[in-house]
Amino acid sequence: MFLLIFLSISFNSCEEVVNINLKTAAPKLVIDATINWRKGTLGNEQKIKLTTTTDFYSTEVPTVSGAVIFVKNSTNTIFNFIEIGKTGEYFCSNFIPKIEETYTLTVIQNGQTYTAAEKLKSVAPIIDIIQNNQGGFTGKNIELKTTFKDPANEDNFYLYRYIYSNQLKFDYYVDQDTFFQGNDFFSLSQNSDIITGENIEVSHFGISKSYYNYMNVLLSIAGNRGGSPFQSPPATVRGNIINTTDAANYALGYFRLSELDTRKYTVQ
Repeated sequence: MFLLIFLSISFNSCEEVVNINLKTAAPKLVIDATINWRKGTLGNEQKIKLTTTTDFYSTEVPTVSGAVIFVKNSTNTIFNFIEIGKTGEYFCSNFIPKIEETYTLTVIQNGQTYTAAEKLKSVAPIIDIIQNNQGGFTGKNIELKTTFKDPANEDNFYLYRYIYSNQLKFDYYVDQDTFFQGNDFFSLSQNSDIITGENIEVSHFGISKSYYNYMNVLLSIAGNRGGSPFQSPPATVRGNIINTTDAANYALGYFRLSELDTRKYTVQ
């Protein structure tokens, strides 16, 4: 009888939900300021999103309204980002992208001014996507290689993104051309759950060396799985955005400008 009671208690205890009382820090502003110029487009429509950090157990991400946001290029041309409604999303319809141009971001929110400067980096065009049905460690996984030719005589840094139609997770990883400069190379899907008929969207982004270092740290924390890399606790990584009003009250996020190339592929 004692054994039965003990087993009953043991099994019941496995069903209990334990909430750990975590300390709650003051919310910090998160600036998602990613400027992407897709090859073959004007690149004039861009978006910046403002949110704040929240409790670990929260299911909603608070948005930030009422900010003043603009981006300025080296000739002092100003591109204003205007919020639509109270969404925390700020849009620009007349942005002018230019490779290797330096842009400066300014965000004014709640009496604080945040700034960041970055160059718009180019990316090598995608050449082809090659499928291998004997990939992975076991030789039984579907493997996809997206090929490109790296430009010679310059240092290049890349962000690769794979989006899968039948899965919630994305794959992100970064690369540098130290060992393949000027040669043909590829990004590689690192997903062992790819199935026949799945639609894949592959994107290659040109990025700066500083953003490459930032993402290396961020992806190591996020585990390179599960959608946007900002789903991991962003307080662990500082970006390039500086609070010029109060340095201690820093914002999270990164101001990045990239040319990108995208290719869609259906697994055979």
